[in-house]
Amino acid sequence: MKIWDISMSIHPGMTVYKNRDENRPVFTVARDHTGGSAYETRVTLNLHTGTHVDAPLHILENGSTIEKMELDRLITRCRVLDLSHVEDRITQQDLASQTIDANDFLILKTRNSQLDAFDYGFVFLDESGARYLKDKKIKGVGIDSLGIERDQPGHPTHRLLMGAGIIILEGLRLAQVSAGEYTLIALPLKLEGVEASLVRAVLIQSPIV
Repeated sequence: MKIWDISMSIHPGMTVYKNRDENRPVFTVARDHTGGSAYETRVTLNLHTGTHVDAPLHILENGSTIEKMELDRLITRCRVLDLSHVEDRITQQDLASQTIDANDFLILKTRNSQLDAFDYGFVFLDESGARYLKDKKIKGVGIDSLGIERDQPGHPTHRLLMGAGIIILEGLRLAQVSAGEYTLIALPLKLEGVEASLVRAVLIQSPIV
């Protein structure tokens, strides 16, 4: 059984959205072996750090929170679409040539996966693409950028997807993954009352669900 870890590593020097210092994780050693019998680390971070899943509260006022997300929607068959040829944004036209069925969980592989540093011009899913996926009635969508949209006033991509109950998974690393069918496992932490969670996302070659 082949497993691909498609998660970002979490550390203080990692790539964060727009290189904002306030978004960088902080690791603080709370105890070490010089003064006791155990080593413990305190971590401070934004819930949208690295590979993460958004809950509707992130954009929708009174939206649901992360602990209410159904886990069977994050342990699921998925389809990786190779969109590496897209230069700027993923549109309806880009998606219309792909095989997309109702209840699919789609993983969008773009040129973003070839970059380690933050790219202010990262490839994103635009409003027309989000509307197309909504009309297709997909289950969820993941992308290899730290945000699924870029500089769209009012966040229409998030609003269209979240309003339709479509899961949004961001910050995937797909450089070593080919287009095709997989099993996705991307479980959030059981945090109550918050709008997002880090996940450890993996793809499994042989579908198991």
